[in-house]
Amino acid sequence: MAFIKRDWTPHEADEWTKEDWIAVVLSPLSYICIAIGLAMSLFLLPIGFVILGIGVVITVVMFWIIDPKISSISSAYEKKQKKYLEDLEQIQRWEDKK
Repeated sequence: MAFIKRDWTPHEADEWTKEDWIAVVLSPLSYICIAIGLAMSLFLLPIGFVILGIGVVITVVMFWIIDPKISSISSAYEKKQKKYLEDLEQIQRWEDKK
């Protein structure tokens, strides 16, 4: 079993797991590194480019971890929305026939 789960059902993805907590920790780290790295890079400080690169890498890792959960939940909501719109259309057609 891998450390990071990549396959989710919508019900599983709706629960808080270690992947969510990892994203919670990585998110502020990435924003801080990007902000500080960008500011220092604008002054052409070499460490700024390093920090900026670290921030970009952290951001990519964070999205790699959390995207499967978000995609799973999103697809489930899209199916619910499609069914709701179909039901609504049926109701409207029935009311139009009156």
